[in-house]
Order: sequence, then C-alpha cells, then structure tokens
Amino acid sequence: MRLALGLEYDGAGFHGWQSQPGGNTVQDTLEQALATLAGHEIRVAAAGRTDTGVHALSQIVHFDTTAERPLSAWVRGVNARMPREVRVLWAQQVDERFHARFDAFQRSYQYWLVNQPVAPAVLAGKAGWFHQPLNLAMMQEAVQYLRGQHDFTAFRAAECQAKSPIKTMHQAEVRAVGSSLVFEFCASAFLHHQVRNMVGALIYIGKGKYPPSFMAELLQSRDRTLSPPTFSPDGLYLTGVGYDAHWGLPVTERRLQLGVG
Repeated sequence: MRLALGLEYDGAGFHGWQSQPGGNTVQDTLEQALATLAGHEIRVAAAGRTDTGVHALSQIVHFDTTAERPLSAWVRGVNARMPREVRVLWAQQVDERFHARFDAFQRSYQYWLVNQPVAPAVLAGKAGWFHQPLNLAMMQEAVQYLRGQHDFTAFRAAECQAKSPIKTMHQAEVRAVGSSLVFEFCASAFLHHQVRNMVGALIYIGKGKYPPSFMAELLQSRDRTLSPPTFSPDGLYLTGVGYDAHWGLPVTERRLQLGVG
C-alpha cells in the first residue's frame, strides 16, 4: 500500500533533505526509521527538496510498503526511532497513483528575519538576521513585482536543475511582527535558492541600496549576476504544499506563529 506522511523538521543540523552518500540528511534519517518499523527497505518521495539549514513545518512525502501497521504506528513508532529534530505529524493511506511531488500544485514558504543590531542567541539557526534598519514600505512596494508569472532566472542558482525558470507566484508579501520581518511566498513551484535570493534582493532594497523598481529590473534582466547575494537559510521554512482535495489528505499547511516582541 501507499502511505503519505506530513513532516516537521529543524534543518539546521542536516545536509538538506535529499539523500547523500555521506548521510546526515532528513531523507536518510526518515528512511532508516521507516525501514526499521516496516522490516524492509523504504524509499520516500518528497514534495520538495529543502537545502542545508532550511526547515519545514509541513513537508509531504509518500512511500510504498508491504508492512501492515496501524496509522498511529507510522507516527509514534517512526518518531521513536528518529532524532527530536524530525517529527512525523500524521500518516494517511492514499491511492497508489498519488505522488507527493508531481501531484502538488503549489508550495508555500515563509522567511523569518530578525532586524535588530545584535544577532539573537536563542534563535540561532531558526531565524535570519540583519543588523541595519530596513524600510518596510520600500520592501512592500518591491515585493509586488514578484507576483504573477515571470521568468525568475535572476533568482535562480547556477546548479538549479529545473526545466524552466518560468513560475507563477501566487503570493509575495512582507510584514512586520515586532522586531521581526516575515516574508511569505506561494508559487506553483520554486527554483533552487529562489526564495533566499528574493529575500536577499528585498533586504538590499530595504536598506536603501536600490529603489523598489530594482526588483522589476532584475526580473527583466534574467541575469543572476546582477542580483544581490543569496541570503542565509536559517530563517527559511517550507510551510505548505497544495494538493487537490480528492486525495483526502489532512491539513498540509502550517504557518509560523510569531508573537509580538
């Protein structure tokens, strides 16, 4: 049978999602725990491949197994076999045609940036940080240029393997929460490093180096070398994956809940 899982993980101590020969990835950790419980080798497919240091509040995966276990075992039993930085939130049996990656019609990310003179100690690895004051109004004007369908080559990593740089951005926003800024993006799909590169460009605009219209110029240029450096992965969270309701999945989106302060 085919099962889908909803995952949460702290990516700070992992070398990204995707399995590597040296191990220490979220995929390797999950597959080892699943195989121990199932009694046979397990390979999982994920909705998206998060990079080193990137977190997830709602990563969705699927796998096939011949082991018959109650759904609760695929949650509690797997969690008992993994480090505390990775947790299965729910398990659901799905149609054998379901695919966590190819059936997803959108992905959502949030970036949490602490904007204060001194880097926060207790949020190290959990939030990005920038020391200079940022102009929120300028960033809010600039982020609007990202909405809609565009060629996002200017925000694409050189090693990106996506077939096309053209993506549709459904949501692109930035808001203040106390001394923090939260960037929110939702798109059909994302290019490698796209969110971190967009955040980096917005920060350069917010600190006054460029006007808001610079964002439009970057999109039109289709030139990655003109865009500011890739920003830190620390504050980036995969927060949701969109699927058609007929798959019958539990809630597949979870947002950052930040208090004021």
